[in-house]
Amino acid sequence: MNIKGAIRNLWIGENMLYACVWAAIFLIPFMNAHLMSEEAIDFGKVIISWVKILPYFFIFLVHNYLLTPLLMRNRYGWYIVLLITLVASVFGTIEVLDFRYWQSNVDLRDKASLTELAWYWNVLFGILMAGANSMIKLYYRSIITEQHMAQLQRQNIEIQMQYLKYQINPHFLMNTLNNIHAMIDFDSEMARKSVMDLSRMMRHVLYDSGESYTSLDKEVEFITNYIELMRIRFADDVDIEFTHPDMNTCRRVSLPPLLLIVLVENAFKHGISYNQESFIHINIYVDDDELTCVVANSRSMSHSTEHSGIGLNNITKRLDLLFDSRYQLDKEDGDPQRYIVKLVIPVTH
Repeated sequence: MNIKGAIRNLWIGENMLYACVWAAIFLIPFMNAHLMSEEAIDFGKVIISWVKILPYFFIFLVHNYLLTPLLMRNRYGWYIVLLITLVASVFGTIEVLDFRYWQSNVDLRDKASLTELAWYWNVLFGILMAGANSMIKLYYRSIITEQHMAQLQRQNIEIQMQYLKYQINPHFLMNTLNNIHAMIDFDSEMARKSVMDLSRMMRHVLYDSGESYTSLDKEVEFITNYIELMRIRFADDVDIEFTHPDMNTCRRVSLPPLLLIVLVENAFKHGISYNQESFIHINIYVDDDELTCVVANSRSMSHSTEHSGIGLNNITKRLDLLFDSRYQLDKEDGDPQRYIVKLVIPVTH
């Protein structure tokens, strides 16, 4: 539901509350007649009770629809002056007109739903009623403010998420285009095939990454295509292993798009050496409502202190926005020959 719909529902709920309260107040004379075991309701008594209630109802209407907007706009001085003027004017007028002649009969007055009060008590209760009305207004106003803040926070998160995706996508595209460029000179046919693979991958980036969630099989296919491009570039010089659940299982698992590829990209970026044996092992498995991705790669001295890079910084920011503290990202870098990243995230089926 959008914020306008939420505000409308709150407005309806607030006015329904007022309607119920005043309906109960105006029904009090009928309840009194029943409690006093009267054989028939004396509508004269009911009217007398309603007449004594009407000044409060009038004050409520004026206060609720004319004075509380001043309070909401923080114009406290005008609000206080006008409130005191309103209450004093209403009950002062009643005293001047000697409204008490309605209660000239003692028996009638005793059976009325509200006892007749001195003017100063009426003024005090009128101000208290206005205060209660103001508290209800401020309460509903605080709910609306919280919903506004929540919407702004969601919009801010969406903007940050899009910003992080736009950082990741050009980074990925730059690396892949460099790979294809390296193939053009020695195998143009394979380069054309790689362009088609890249086209399928970019379709996933352009369309599926715009959704909040995608299926695991699409992410697995995306990573597989990326690995195949990398295999062409590095030939048999790198030991690459990729294990994952069967595709039927993958289709039933949903996760945010373009999370896992960042780990794979960083492994290729920092785990490949041209003067020593290199390996990249990727293992994805699903256990109940959690997905675990473990990426292990060889480590060269030139990359031993700079492995995190832009990609891992971005994925950490995205994980914080997506899952708050409901994820686990561990990095094992104690071994100078091996670097391991383990990511555990909640998933839906």
